[in-house]
Amino acid sequence: MLIERVERQATPEQQAELVEWIARFTPGDGFHATTVPGLHLYRASECAPAVPTLYEPRLVVVAQGSRYAWLGGESYRFDPLHYLVVSMPLPVSSQVLDATPEHPFLSLRLDLDLTEIGALMLDIPSHVPPKPCIDRALYTARMRAPLLDAVLRLMRLLDSPADARVLTPLIRREIHYRLLTGEFGQRLRNLATSSSHSNRMARAVALLQAQFDQPLRIEKLAQSLHMSASSLHHQFKAATAMSPLQFVKRLRLHEARRLMLTEGMEAARAAHRVGYESPSQFSREYKRLFGAPPHAEISSLRRLEA
Repeated sequence: MLIERVERQATPEQQAELVEWIARFTPGDGFHATTVPGLHLYRASECAPAVPTLYEPRLVVVAQGSRYAWLGGESYRFDPLHYLVVSMPLPVSSQVLDATPEHPFLSLRLDLDLTEIGALMLDIPSHVPPKPCIDRALYTARMRAPLLDAVLRLMRLLDSPADARVLTPLIRREIHYRLLTGEFGQRLRNLATSSSHSNRMARAVALLQAQFDQPLRIEKLAQSLHMSASSLHHQFKAATAMSPLQFVKRLRLHEARRLMLTEGMEAARAAHRVGYESPSQFSREYKRLFGAPPHAEISSLRRLEA
């Protein structure tokens, strides 16, 4: 049986060391890839408006400052005392609320491998059955010393590329273990349990991601998951705070934005590529999500990057 235990809180010394590591490897604002697979660092020197974005499964640890994520009508604060876990792809809005040039917001993102987490559960079996209710696929939890210690050891590998090749998988496994046995670890355990509602919703999300540019057939999707359409709708909204149709619309708009920003695609062509038949409907929904019509919003982003 998996034993729940009380772990000591993260120490100021641990948090100060994490600030030093992230500051050292983020010479400017924005995201920074690292030599450790799946590890990304982020710096922001000023606050900015909330930005709609697509979060893939991840662990986010904040070293300095604070940030909010909004999913549906709910807000989640993550800061040096609280980490964020996203267990399935989700369209959210996020905003840095505490950052200055002298005291920048600093964080790291570690991509989660749900296959690895499922395999790890075989070594830490729990006799706690999956809960019948559906938990949100995004949550914050109190940072504890053992988890932050593992994160720091992963950061130290940035100075030891030769060691990183061997030790990264071991430390990632420990981090997954700490999340599974942490404050809300049951949520991840439910996700990795094939018979659970959460696992079904993760599969629903994967199917929608693979077919987002196709017409949405709720009945067909429900049938593939051995569910009724009404049960699928209810459980999907409980996990993601949106209906399957709203979820698909967000996926389409985010992909169209990527096509325009990174591939230089015109708005009408991007709209058609992601499944919109009406350019005017695409423009309206794009403005509703991102705050400006496609051409104006993409032009603004390019000016910021220049």
